[in-house]
Amino acid sequence: MKYQLGDKIVVLHSNEEGEIIDIINDKMVMIEVRGVKFPAYMDQIDFPYFKRFTEKKLFPPKKEKKYVEDVRKEKAPVTRVADGVWLSFLPKFETDEFGDDVVVELKVHLVNRTEKAYNFNYYLQFFGRSEFEIRNEVNSFGDFYLHDIPFEDMNDSPNFTFEFSLLNPEKHKADYYESSLKLKPKQLFDRIELLKQKGEATFAYKLFDTFPDKPKDETIDLDASPKGVKVYSLKDIRKHLQPARTVVDLHIEKLSDNWKHLSNGEILHLQLKEFEKWYELALAHHQSQLIIIHGVGSGKLRDEIHDILRLKKEVKSFVNQYHPSFGYGATEIFFK
Repeated sequence: MKYQLGDKIVVLHSNEEGEIIDIINDKMVMIEVRGVKFPAYMDQIDFPYFKRFTEKKLFPPKKEKKYVEDVRKEKAPVTRVADGVWLSFLPKFETDEFGDDVVVELKVHLVNRTEKAYNFNYYLQFFGRSEFEIRNEVNSFGDFYLHDIPFEDMNDSPNFTFEFSLLNPEKHKADYYESSLKLKPKQLFDRIELLKQKGEATFAYKLFDTFPDKPKDETIDLDASPKGVKVYSLKDIRKHLQPARTVVDLHIEKLSDNWKHLSNGEILHLQLKEFEKWYELALAHHQSQLIIIHGVGSGKLRDEIHDILRLKKEVKSFVNQYHPSFGYGATEIFFK
């Protein structure tokens, strides 16, 4: 192969120098240019040695007089377009025994093309069971490599779930925002075929455009209501609810920074209050399921939650069984 990991290269169309950081297949490589990583076809890059040789002059040319009208104007800075946060997939191809290019795995990136930086929790689930999770942050106009997924696993109803929060919190912005993407096999195959036809390297799905504001109470005045009384509009009430979560962690260190002085009873009260909050939001947003992480410990919190769930008419079933990510420390709730 012409290139190896660590080779210095130059991008032909922009004349910028970079480095090869991954070999995708026999036609494509992943390169890094000025801290930005992106895929490129091998015919779009070259070694920089010829460029450097041609630019090197044995004798510097004589300086010629320049007039004001001959001075080249500086190029205007490139404007970055903010168009949302995306989940991007980079297929890795291999040639099979019949000479066809087939996808063997997908490289998954979180791409942030907004003016804000975010903390995020990421969960990958197959058939409702968690297979992978990571917590990190993604900078403004930056991308974050998440992991690789074997292409054969994409037949198992993958669900990509994110919980975002602002890296630098703003008073008028929501505390959390959850976004998820469910991919069907046929939908995925169609995108890959379209990618081949267009000769592109990646395809992506938008998670959201802008981080939402905190919900505001929307009120209307009715003639029949007493003066000064506010009546809530039911039409848009769901739109202004706080975003829900599909996974809620009730470990006390996640809920309070000053929990060490609390008694066991106070800790339990705080945890159950948090559970009720996210349970009600899950119902309001018509979620089909909710995972509550309560830990193992003495089992007191788990038992209290189970006692509450047995009395909830909205609950179809709930189960506390071994989970790859949480062990026996989580209960999965299924709603009617």
